[in-house]
Amino acid sequence: MKRGILIALLSAAVGGLTAYAVVNAMTKSQVRVVETSEGAQFRTVNLSQDNWPDFTYAAESAVDAVVYVKVVSTQTQQQAPSSIFDFFFGFPEGGMPQQRERVGSGSGVIIREDGYIVTNNHVIDGATRIEVTLNNNQTYPATLVGTDPATDVALLKVEATGLPVIPFGDSDKLRLGEWVIAIGSPYDLRSTITAGIVSAKGRSMPSNGEFKIESFIQTDAAVNPGNSGGALVDKAGNLVGINTAIISQTGSYTGYSFAVPSNIVKKIAYDLMDFGSVKRAVLGVTMQAIDDKIADDLKLSSRNGVYINEVSKSGAADKAGVKAGDVLIAIDSTKITTPASVQEAVSRFSPGDTAVLTVIRDGKELSLDVTFKGTSQENGTLSDDGSVAFYGSSIKAADEETLAKYGIKGGVQIVELGPGKLMEAGAVEGFIIQYVNDHPVKTPQEVIDIVKKSKRTVFIEGITPSGRTGYFGFGV
Repeated sequence: MKRGILIALLSAAVGGLTAYAVVNAMTKSQVRVVETSEGAQFRTVNLSQDNWPDFTYAAESAVDAVVYVKVVSTQTQQQAPSSIFDFFFGFPEGGMPQQRERVGSGSGVIIREDGYIVTNNHVIDGATRIEVTLNNNQTYPATLVGTDPATDVALLKVEATGLPVIPFGDSDKLRLGEWVIAIGSPYDLRSTITAGIVSAKGRSMPSNGEFKIESFIQTDAAVNPGNSGGALVDKAGNLVGINTAIISQTGSYTGYSFAVPSNIVKKIAYDLMDFGSVKRAVLGVTMQAIDDKIADDLKLSSRNGVYINEVSKSGAADKAGVKAGDVLIAIDSTKITTPASVQEAVSRFSPGDTAVLTVIRDGKELSLDVTFKGTSQENGTLSDDGSVAFYGSSIKAADEETLAKYGIKGGVQIVELGPGKLMEAGAVEGFIIQYVNDHPVKTPQEVIDIVKKSKRTVFIEGITPSGRTGYFGFGV
């Protein structure tokens, strides 16, 4: 087809449309479209290449910081017995177990020049070995720093310096219709670049009943298996998302792709980097989208915001003065439009951070100061009584009275024992941790820091409530 000819079909829904005519462009950069009908119109469409989006800068500046992630996992399979003699030599019915390696792949994004790489949790889930290959074909073994299944984000580390990076952009500033590019390795095609527009923000998808924070950027940039963990980049070359999912009946791209916003990714990555776990803030409410009935009952002028169904007693929202029946419309400067937007906004805060909640109550806007609390499951989360979460239990620096009672100078006491590694290892409530992997400890943070550096086993020594020396250990 010659470039200077445009062939078009116009909608028959246009009233009075009786005929169509397409004429050759006056130049190679323009096409005239004439509609022969009542009220005929004349339009000149500029198809000059100068007006097309230019992705060369973004692609060239970002492509070297997107890596190929090879994942090896081990699976145990039962092999059928080769003969009747197998049964006489101790092989179980069904055959001798066989260890088989399974190889998968995905993409990742270098976020620090000293080797920190962001990818998806589902890319590395179950991995026994991870390798990262740069765009220059240099390969490094990678260690897993930490994961966050709730956002499907994982952080890797390779021993290297001076690596190319993609700077974080502000995903909040993305606009509908804005051009973006996706970079990754679909179907093992390294450093593949596709382009599309931001077609929606704050998208959520079913999560099979699991707790997930889902507020995706939806684009029509082509993403396929292998793109997971790769970069979504704006025209300035900034990282605005991590490509994560598609909706497809075939398993291949069908026009929709979804990325975790960079503002969420950045917070998760640096939490994993600094603490080994995510310091997740909790608001303490149940909520629903504003429907017509709620809007009519409350005489709301807009459908934006979320309706607060319940407020958890003594939770962050409760202490801030939020009440059931309020309509939450903003968290700081972030406007709230859906429950997904609340999840996205809160996920950027850590326990102890403060913000201003804007709510509508009885037709009036109120500003409420909130101090976020944290989830008890996350190591290092600080509770109201000063204790710190540690594998489902709570630990706290032993007070002077306790130290004097046992004649010791320092230690960390298990003040509440809950389901988790400590309970499984045989720890008891009141146990005072003195040493972790032979290192003396006096604060909960020292305990967490040593455990974070442990590669396989944690060995704890201390004093039982009866005053005797006790030991327990667990794997990490």
